[in-house]
Amino acid sequence: MARIKKKGTSGQAKNFITRSRAVRKLQISLPDFRRLCIFKGIYPREPRNKKKVSKSATSSTTFYYTKDIQYLLHEPLLNKFREHKTLAKKIGRALGRGEVGDASRLEKTQKPKITLDHIIKERYPTFVDALRDFDDALSMLFLFANLPSTTAVPPKTIALCQRLCLEFEHYLIISHSLRKSFLSIKGIYYQATIQGQDILWLVPYKFVQRITGDIDFRIMGTFVEFYTTLLGFVNFRLYTSVGLVYPPRFNASSDERGGELGAFTLEGKGVGPSQQTLEDTPMTNGGNASENKSAAAQAEADKVAALPAPEMENEESTALVERNEDQVTEAIDTFEVTAQDADVLLQPQASSIETSTLFAPFTFYLSRETPRQPLEFLLKAFGCKRVGWDGVLGDGAFTANESDPAITHQIVDRPPLPQASLPALPETTASEVAGNGTEPKPIALWPRATIPGRIYIQPQWVWDCVNQGKLLRPDMYAPGATLPPHLSPWVKPKKGQYDPSMPLAEQEREGEAEEYEDEDLEEAEGNINGEAEMASFKRNGTKSTNDVLLDRDDEAEAGEGMNVADKDSESDEEEEEEEAPGEEWDGISSDAASDIDESEAARLQHQRELEAEAAGGPVEALNGHRAPKSKSAEARKKAARKRREEEEEKERLKMMLPQRKRKLLDRIEYSTEKKNKEAELLRKKRRKIEKAKAGGKVVE
Repeated sequence: MARIKKKGTSGQAKNFITRSRAVRKLQISLPDFRRLCIFKGIYPREPRNKKKVSKSATSSTTFYYTKDIQYLLHEPLLNKFREHKTLAKKIGRALGRGEVGDASRLEKTQKPKITLDHIIKERYPTFVDALRDFDDALSMLFLFANLPSTTAVPPKTIALCQRLCLEFEHYLIISHSLRKSFLSIKGIYYQATIQGQDILWLVPYKFVQRITGDIDFRIMGTFVEFYTTLLGFVNFRLYTSVGLVYPPRFNASSDERGGELGAFTLEGKGVGPSQQTLEDTPMTNGGNASENKSAAAQAEADKVAALPAPEMENEESTALVERNEDQVTEAIDTFEVTAQDADVLLQPQASSIETSTLFAPFTFYLSRETPRQPLEFLLKAFGCKRVGWDGVLGDGAFTANESDPAITHQIVDRPPLPQASLPALPETTASEVAGNGTEPKPIALWPRATIPGRIYIQPQWVWDCVNQGKLLRPDMYAPGATLPPHLSPWVKPKKGQYDPSMPLAEQEREGEAEEYEDEDLEEAEGNINGEAEMASFKRNGTKSTNDVLLDRDDEAEAGEGMNVADKDSESDEEEEEEEAPGEEWDGISSDAASDIDESEAARLQHQRELEAEAAGGPVEALNGHRAPKSKSAEARKKAARKRREEEEEKERLKMMLPQRKRKLLDRIEYSTEKKNKEAELLRKKRRKIEKAKAGGKVVE
């Protein structure tokens, strides 16, 4: 006889374990169990059938894999948790006896220190594995770096997150690994490519954060504790890979003055502070070493320029420079679509070397109303060495003088205002300056005045240039100008979808523009007729043309089927109308015409003609005559005929398909038609806006 299996020893009942059983098996508290699972990367699992796992299971029962819990039995952190529990008992016993000194001594000397280094090595055997799981870590740490300190979020945790995030940003600036950025409602998205891995994270805006009570900061704090250890490992590996010393030198006084990126000084391995390159040192305005270095470099350049050169060498160098300029200015080849239904090929993009030096030849100045932190990071990550801002925004600027002639671009975020609305500036006399022995304090020029030769742009220009990999026209981003749409660089428009960056002529279907013109013409005609009829009714107290026609229709419906003679008379009238096609109804009934004198009719006709000319419609249609067929009408009929033929051909092909595939095709066509209608509505709205802008109207 076969051996009888005991229930619950095989199958799903053996593979899964409830949370309460797991806690009892590990002999730790529930908060420690949650903390341990977060550190080890163990998450709850959902069995296919909870009743087969446990009969007493409900919808809120949490299950884990039995092998995962068995794996936790050998974790060294369990001993640390138990030691911490033992110490808590000792401290509680000492406080109960009133021995406060002994309790504080026990907490300082016997508190177990928890390290997560071995867990980082277990979960990420290779460096690429750590980079693949780096998105959530960066988003969480940048979030905590912008939070205010509370009882749930201690200031030490915030300072640690800020330091690690700034160290990571410094690496992105040095290695030029940043690729794209996007301004969204949630915050600012950044994407960097490190060792072939794309890393995307979110940074919140610098707003005042309000901490609510419905957030469990204990769980989030556990994640932050793990992510800070992970980011420390990654920063160490990244810095050593480019030959830099980790951690970089940190200036606490500069950080207190709002230096942020400028509070760190990067050093190479075996290189002293005096031999640092210009790229590795922060751009400050008051450093003597940087001034001496730049003066020495300028002196060497002047000596080289003053040396006489042979004519032959000059000719060769000139030819070489011209050849290099031709190579640099040569445009990248693009693949153009020749057929209407052809596949859209991926376009070649500029190399990362070209985009990394996008802002290298420029000097930027940030006005006090602009967000300094993201702009400084983006500009320096794409090659800009000199970024200045007002002293109110913090320490570490290249220059705080807005009138510095070296500034080529100034980023402003408010439109130019009239001088009468601006407050008066305090005047500093020459005697006060001479008496103090100091230079006058720099005064903000914008928006009171502009400096000739300087380009004034809005902050969106920086993001759009970064995403497109080229310098865009600055006049489109001038102060007070309507900015172009800021689109996500990771969403590529598909065929048939609306693309705000493309002109309407390239994405609208055949005959769509003509249909829109006809709809506008009909709408304009209806508005003109309605206004004229309402004006005539108000002036003369007579019925309008539409009211007369409605009365005639009501009389015809009332007499229908009661008098045969009326039908005969109507048929006779129709025959007379067919015999005299040249005689057409002039749009006004005889009863109404008798009440309106000839001068009023002429005035109304003249008003209609003027309104038709202003609306761009044909005058003949308002006079009651048939307008000649226009090119737009012919193009519309041709496009409708072509679409009808394509639909008929598609229906014939669908008849050859099986029923199952035909239903699948119907669902695909339904979703495609829905997307096309949405895109058409967006194009129609854009056409109205462009038409209103061209006519000088205000669009609500």
